[in-house]
Amino acid sequence: MAEHGAMLRRIASAYEADRERRRELEQDILLAVWRALPKHRGDAPLRHFIARVAHNRAVTHVAREAAEPRRQPLDEAAPSDAPTPHEAAEARDLHDRLADAVRALPLPLRQPALLTLEGFPPAEIAEMLGLNANVVSIRLTRAKAALRKAMNPEARS
Repeated sequence: MAEHGAMLRRIASAYEADRERRRELEQDILLAVWRALPKHRGDAPLRHFIARVAHNRAVTHVAREAAEPRRQPLDEAAPSDAPTPHEAAEARDLHDRLADAVRALPLPLRQPALLTLEGFPPAEIAEMLGLNANVVSIRLTRAKAALRKAMNPEARS
């Protein structure tokens, strides 16, 4: 360790940037060197043998890390596009209230209101229902007023 430790640390740092993982890699390298030392035949200098074992162990480490999904600490302060449970509950409640209010409309107002909520323009609604465009506009105005009244709790009193 005294003679080759600095070289092993440099090899580990060349393969791993994260400090904690680099320490683990250094330990893995030391263990691999310790296990491989009895296999050293002396045909190459010990320094070369240790460096080769260290590089092989580091390459294995990199391959294993590349196969693992990326791990990052969860930032609790990171904004999320997903609605909070409270917002989701409010949206479901609003949707349910709107569906109930649309169902409560008389049929002549319900049809154009529902088609408008589906994104159809009044001219197409008139054509679909076989009505005059002015009649559809009047029904939509009445349906919107009825829905506003049903959806606005303050307007009920």
